[in-house]
Amino acid sequence: MTLNINKPLRVATVKIPARETASSFTVQSPRLSAWCSALTARMSGPGGAYNIGNLIGLCQGITAQILVSGNPDQPLWTGVPTAISHYLTGNFAAITMTSATAIFFASGEVYHRAWNERLNPRENLNRLGDFLSGVGAVCLGLALFELGHPLLALTSGLLHSVGKFGSACHRPGVQILNLSEHRLEPFRIMVLLSRLPALIAAGTGLCASLFKFEVGQPQHWSTPATLLVCYLLWSWADLLLFRSSQPRADGDHSAG
Repeated sequence: MTLNINKPLRVATVKIPARETASSFTVQSPRLSAWCSALTARMSGPGGAYNIGNLIGLCQGITAQILVSGNPDQPLWTGVPTAISHYLTGNFAAITMTSATAIFFASGEVYHRAWNERLNPRENLNRLGDFLSGVGAVCLGLALFELGHPLLALTSGLLHSVGKFGSACHRPGVQILNLSEHRLEPFRIMVLLSRLPALIAAGTGLCASLFKFEVGQPQHWSTPATLLVCYLLWSWADLLLFRSSQPRADGDHSAG
């Protein structure tokens, strides 16, 4: 008996989907995935938009202070503690601005908890966020007035605080004066309008820095650009809060 080894062997070809091949070499960390999910949730909603703007503004201000106050004869890092201390508590304007920033961070956190995974906010927390934001606006107005910006003090400070305090006191669906209940809440509109002068000032300052024409005190383009980004984020958060002005249905128990 002999074996015929001259006959070619047939090998079946098995195709492995690219998705399965890639997934077999991909190891996902549950901790990293949970951290990314938590970060995404933290950045969503009006509270996230407010605090992203707050963080960007704070970091830019501290960085600019460090660069301006640095001694060219010494390493940059040696003057960092002094620069940060001066930026946060150097004078009355710095103290009130720091107080406003801290209160705005707190109000952003309260807004986040009020709106977290909800179409309608927890009403009590949302009111608390409005109230804290109004207090922060008062501190901001004092700082801007001390820095020599009376118009911004009236708008970003006074007008903003009136709008926030009014929103904290007003209940959604309750008619204000003779306005229709289906119209936008005037207090929320006041807050949104209070951003307009600062947006114009930041945009004008950015154009002046980029195109080299003088409008007021010269400054690096990063300062007005940062302010512009921050005010756009805060305006977006203001728009998101308009949803809380809509009257809830009788079966909606999300006020909390």
